[in-house]
Amino acid sequence: MSRPCIALITDPTSPEGCAEFLARAVELLTGAAPVPIDSRHFATGGTGRGLPAGDGLRLHVPDEQLDLVPDVVVLYEIPPHRRHELAGFQCLLEDHDVVTLGTGVAAWRTATEKDLTVERFRRDGIAHMETVVLSRPGVAEALAAFDKLGRDTWARPVIGTGGGDTFHLTTEDGVERATAFYAERRTDWLLSRDAGNITADGSRHQFRVFVLGGRVIHAREHLQPEPDTPCNTCQGATPVPIAPADLPPRLAQLAIAATASVGLPFAGVDLAIENGGVVFEVNVQPAFVDGEVETVAVPYIEAHLNALAATRKARPVRRLPA
Repeated sequence: MSRPCIALITDPTSPEGCAEFLARAVELLTGAAPVPIDSRHFATGGTGRGLPAGDGLRLHVPDEQLDLVPDVVVLYEIPPHRRHELAGFQCLLEDHDVVTLGTGVAAWRTATEKDLTVERFRRDGIAHMETVVLSRPGVAEALAAFDKLGRDTWARPVIGTGGGDTFHLTTEDGVERATAFYAERRTDWLLSRDAGNITADGSRHQFRVFVLGGRVIHAREHLQPEPDTPCNTCQGATPVPIAPADLPPRLAQLAIAATASVGLPFAGVDLAIENGGVVFEVNVQPAFVDGEVETVAVPYIEAHLNALAATRKARPVRRLPA
């Protein structure tokens, strides 16, 4: 097989830097760099076009003088609030059988919009902390939910990233401030019972488990010295890598089940071991930390290449006219 042409489509406005990890993985596996493409070209209103080309799809971006028929499309690092703008492009990739793990509009939406995630978890019996979805509530409604959930809760927006705009609420004043905060931004939000995931030294801790193709490929524990701050690495939590074999089996099983519940082929699942094991959320495109090129980015790109190999065995490759 000749070297495949891999289009790496990401949003350069994202601060997470995942594109660098993925580009390095592509080079390690194929010996060549991917073709970087700004995802915004293919979002609603973008000038990028996908045109039929034999058995593939030609990606044409006149603004960048870019024109190629990729063998593989890696669609990653799309900020949550922009994902819906790529739904049409995802459908186009799927309609033309482009090799990618980045299709699945419904799965992206279910995992991105946390009210839908909670609804799906309830349907499928995925363990999670009791949660109330609040849509532009008044203070009285928010306080009633606060009381129902034991007055030790976490508030977070329905669509968010990196633990931003997330608050640990233990007082009525805090609930009133959170209600006003989300109302000003005109966003729905969730209030969840605290999981009690505190270590003996007072640190908050949780796990990030990477699931690919129905199996755990990597995991890490996050330790947050500020227990009222979200347990995300971008919020100051320290990541501690864990080999899949060393992850408690209950957490591995729960992460796999949660990923399947929302319908994703790959995800980073945030969960805690307390309360018998509970899931906080399923990340469509989890950020990487140092050391995860080999453990996460390479297996993710390898899955694309394996899918390409399977496709080429299933049908002959047609050479396009010059």
